[in-house]
Amino acid sequence: MKRMFLAGVSALAVVATVATANAADLGRRREMAVKAPMAVATSYNWTGFYVGINGGGAWGKSNWTNPLASTSDFNVSGGMVGGTAGYNWQVGHAVFGVEGDVDWSGVKGTSTALAVCGTGTCETKNPWLGTFRGRLGYAFDRFMPYVTGGLAFGELQANTPTGSVSDTRAGWTVGAGLEAAISGPLTAKIEYLYTDLGSVSCGSPACAPTTEADFRANLIRGGLNYKF
Repeated sequence: MKRMFLAGVSALAVVATVATANAADLGRRREMAVKAPMAVATSYNWTGFYVGINGGGAWGKSNWTNPLASTSDFNVSGGMVGGTAGYNWQVGHAVFGVEGDVDWSGVKGTSTALAVCGTGTCETKNPWLGTFRGRLGYAFDRFMPYVTGGLAFGELQANTPTGSVSDTRAGWTVGAGLEAAISGPLTAKIEYLYTDLGSVSCGSPACAPTTEADFRANLIRGGLNYKF
């Protein structure tokens, strides 16, 4: 009887040991079956308001023309710097936007064509320049090439040895650029714009007879924006 009792206790001990081992092994297998969550990459979203600064330079042509003669095209060039504000709206990869900017401009040029300027110098000068444009871009995540176009406006001056005239003129501009998100809310861009402000009319005593001085320029600008 005693032997049967000891044998039964031993058998129970073996069963308990095997059950414990199986339970531990099952726990380990279940633990190994659990997969870590995969990291999901988030794409940059261009939607939102932004403000920024820009700067660069311009080169182009001006022409003084009256009923009697013309200077023919002469070169204008100079630097510019100013501020920018705009809004982007992203739908899929397409980015629609509006942007405005106003820059101080040092763009100017001179001619000494005798038939128009006499013995002196004719100078075309653009003291400030602004644009208000639409933009259409395609987002490659944090990079966005775009095309742009719209209104250009600014001051044109026509200066001669006998006087000066100045007028705020409106024209048009078209161009293209590339913008990139660089860190947090900051984006950087580079763009090209062709701008035509039309002409300013120079009358007596600065010009005789009345002369039209036009202005066309190519702009290359870089910019840094802060997106809200």
